[in-house]
Amino acid sequence: MVKMGKDYYDILGIKRGASDDDIKKAYRKQALRYHPDKNKSPGAEEKFKEIAEAYDVLSDPKKKDIYDRYGEEGLKGGGPSGGGGPGTFSYSFQGDPHAIFEEFFGGRNPFGQFFGARNGGMDEDMDTDDPFARFGMGGGGMGGFPRSFSSGMGGMGGHSSVVKKQQDPPVVHDLRVTLEEVLSGCTKKMKISRKRLNPDGRTLRTEDKILEVQIKKGWKEGTKITFPKEGDETPTNIPADVVFVLKDKPHPVFRREGSDIIYTGKISLRDALCGCTVNAPTLEGRTVTVSTTDIVQPGMKRRISGEGLPYPKRPDRRGDLIVEYEVKFPERLSQSARDTIAQVLPRS
Repeated sequence: MVKMGKDYYDILGIKRGASDDDIKKAYRKQALRYHPDKNKSPGAEEKFKEIAEAYDVLSDPKKKDIYDRYGEEGLKGGGPSGGGGPGTFSYSFQGDPHAIFEEFFGGRNPFGQFFGARNGGMDEDMDTDDPFARFGMGGGGMGGFPRSFSSGMGGMGGHSSVVKKQQDPPVVHDLRVTLEEVLSGCTKKMKISRKRLNPDGRTLRTEDKILEVQIKKGWKEGTKITFPKEGDETPTNIPADVVFVLKDKPHPVFRREGSDIIYTGKISLRDALCGCTVNAPTLEGRTVTVSTTDIVQPGMKRRISGEGLPYPKRPDRRGDLIVEYEVKFPERLSQSARDTIAQVLPRS
């Protein structure tokens, strides 16, 4: 007669020959009952580990077959090696019971998600033997399970996420561009580093990815470019969207107002009074001559049509180049100059 050693079926509270679904339901019930965050009685931690070991064996077809035929001794390498025995197969539970629990439930603390826990505690009226029974889970059907939860359940397999995954908030980065890049449009290659799930669905790796951002002609500061679900990925989340927000780089010559660009033309007081010519540069590197015979008043501007940035919705048309005059006053005047000005200029 085979010595069974530990009775994994008894640990989970089920009979030999139980189906895979029964094993999953039994683990769900026992793991919740003896989880150390809920059960503070002596020995609960050890019992929680035994439950994880039992589930680890009985949920694996190969381990379960050897255990059913040769018991714990055969499973752990102490049984016969011939005649259909386990041979060189040797099993020892090296898993983390909390990791098994987290993978099964899709989170380390399902109590707060399901039962309105306060400060990590359970609802005092909850059925401690089978907390899922209140939602119709104990009988194998969805019953009165809340819509917000049932929509995320999928199949009720042991490794499915119990709670519908939520998407992380967007990850926002500033993307700085020059006015010349906005004028002609360009492609920016942005390197991001992110976490991704390995094929086992549990462990993570860090990887780099290059995102190509197409900057279209005339795009305004504040334009957002979104790359859906390119953020960090974990077993329990939906990756965040990565969002780039356009920001203008400071320009040494111009500043921007929408689709117009503004150039400050510095002139002397004499030119302001007597008329002047300003050679204004353009974004393409050309020069536009702006002349006036009028007295330059404070805040006076001249507008050159079509020399600004493309309109975002009509890139075949462009805004204006605006020349703002800045009058440079002399730091000092000779007495003769003062006398001359006093004679020429009116007092009011």
